[in-house]
Formats: sequence, C-alpha cells, structure tokens
Amino acid sequence: MTLEDEFSEKAVQLIEAGRFIDRKGLVPATSGNFSARLSNGDVAITVSGKHKGRLSAKDIMLIAPDGTSLDGKKPSAETLLHTALYQRFPEVQAVLHPHSLNATLISKLFKTELVLDDYELLKALHDIDTHETRISIPIFANDQNMHRLSATIDAYMDQRESTYAYIISGHGYYTWGRSVEDALRHVEALEFLFDCEIRLYGALNR
Repeated sequence: MTLEDEFSEKAVQLIEAGRFIDRKGLVPATSGNFSARLSNGDVAITVSGKHKGRLSAKDIMLIAPDGTSLDGKKPSAETLLHTALYQRFPEVQAVLHPHSLNATLISKLFKTELVLDDYELLKALHDIDTHETRISIPIFANDQNMHRLSATIDAYMDQRESTYAYIISGHGYYTWGRSVEDALRHVEALEFLFDCEIRLYGALNR
C-alpha cells in the first residue's frame, strides 16, 4: 500500500469515527479533533473548525510528526496534544478528542482526578483483563497555551506507568488506542463509566 492509499484509508476511518461520535452527541458544534498515525510517522488529522459529524475527505489533512502541516491546510490548535501522545507511546495509532457533556461534568465534580475502580467495563481498555482494576484519569486545568498544557500533561505522565485518557477541565477528553477502532472502544467505555460516576456522585450527595 502506498502512503497516499494509507492516508486515504485513515481519512475514511476518521470520517466514520466522527459520524459515530457525533451520533452519540459527543462533539457539539465544531468541537473535538481526531487523528491517526501513518506507517511513516506522519499523521492524518481533522482540520480546524469543521463539524465532526459532517466530515469529508477534504477535512482530513496531513501533518509531520512535529505537527507541521504537510499540505497547507490548518490543523487544530490542539495538534500538539496529539503529536505528544504519538511521541510518548510508539504503539498508539489513533487519538480521539470528544467534547462530551459527561467529561465536562466530571471535570467540575472531581476537580483533579477521576478514579475508576472495580467496573467490569474497565476490561474494554487495552491490556486490562479483570474488573479488579483501579485506574486514575487526571483532570487538567484548561489552558489556551498548548505548549504549557502539553508540558503539564507530560510531567504527569512521566510519573505514571499507564494512563488511558485525560480530561481537560470544562473542555473534553483525550483517549487513544492501537487503531481508530480501539480508540473508539475506549470512547464508548469511558462515556459509560463517566455516566456511572456522575450518577453515583449525585446519589451519594443528596
């Protein structure tokens, strides 16, 4: 397969992911951004300012591993957060960033981290094979300075053996996987778990 064919294939996957995520109401207006890595290290990523449920081939662009545009199109301002994940995790091949209601509420309720413990659906996350698992999803303050935000996230990840996602307060979350399908599975699982925690919080604080 040529790189051109590979890019086209990744573009189709991202377009389909956008429609799926939009149907679940997780990318209102023009929010969110998605990407997938090519075999040579370049990255297919959604262009800035497009509705993710109505993407077409022209709305997927190509960037270098450092985030530089390779086709003259404008990537999201948050491109650096995608490339940082690819640089950190060689096995990661896709990054999805929804702006869901659940993630926004979680960030307001739990402030610095969400702990998920003893849920069967944790097994939907890669390399987890038992419900007897406890993971922490960090919540970072929103920041328009992407270099500063990326450095904050990197410093956190340097101290953790594994992380499956992170939330940006009042904004949305990032999750990733070994394929677009893998990352989509994480989105579905996390949304269910976020909803569980919000409802539990409400029940305990009545």
